Amino acid sequence: MSPVTVDAPGTTPRRRSRRDEILEIAVGLFAARGYHGVSMDDIGAAAGVTGPALYHHFAGKEAMLIAALIPVSERLLAGGRQRVEAHPDDPAAALAALVDFHVEFALEDQAVIALHLHELDRLPEEPRRRIRQLQRAYVEEWVELLTRLRDLSPEEARVVAHAAFGLMNSTPFIGPEVTRERRAQLLRTASLAALHG
Repeated sequence: MSPVTVDAPGTTPRRRSRRDEILEIAVGLFAARGYHGVSMDDIGAAAGVTGPALYHHFAGKEAMLIAALIPVSERLLAGGRQRVEAHPDDPAAALAALVDFHVEFALEDQAVIALHLHELDRLPEEPRRRIRQLQRAYVEEWVELLTRLRDLSPEEARVVAHAAFGLMNSTPFIGPEVTRERRAQLLRTASLAALHG
C-alpha cells in the first residue's frame, strides 16, 4: 500500500490518484538510495512521467518529502487518539489497541519510517517543526496511558514509549524470512512486554 493512501486501520481506503502513485515511487526511491541519491529525473523515469508532468504534481523533491511525512504524522495522531477514546476507562485495552495500530502502520509503511529516520532533517524549519509537533502529541497519548498503568513519571513514561517505538519501527531492518503475520505477532508481544515492564 502507498504511504500516502494508507488510512487508519478500520477506515475506508481513499482512491489512489496519479499524484499518490508518484509520491509512493519517490518515497521508495528516497528510502532505498537516500534523498541526495535520487533526482527528479530518476523519479520521473520510474513513474513513467515526463519532467513537466512531474512538476505539475510537485514543485520538487523537498515538496515530495513534506507530502510524504506530514500526512503520515497527522494520521498517526488521529488514529492514536481514536484508539484511546475507544477505551476511556481501560488504559490497558487502550494501550493494546495503540500497539496494534502502530505495528500495522510499521509493517505497511516501512519506506516512510526509513525516510523519517534518515531524511527528516533535510526539511525546512517550518514543516520539520510541524512534524515534530505532531509526533510529540502522538507520544503524549502513550505517555498518558503509561502513567495511568504504571508508577511512572511522565518523563519516565516517555523513555518507555520511545523504547517501544524503537521495537515497532524496526520493520525497515527486518528481512522477509518470517511471515508478516508472525512478525506482527512478535512485534506486538515485544512492545507490550516493554511497555508493561
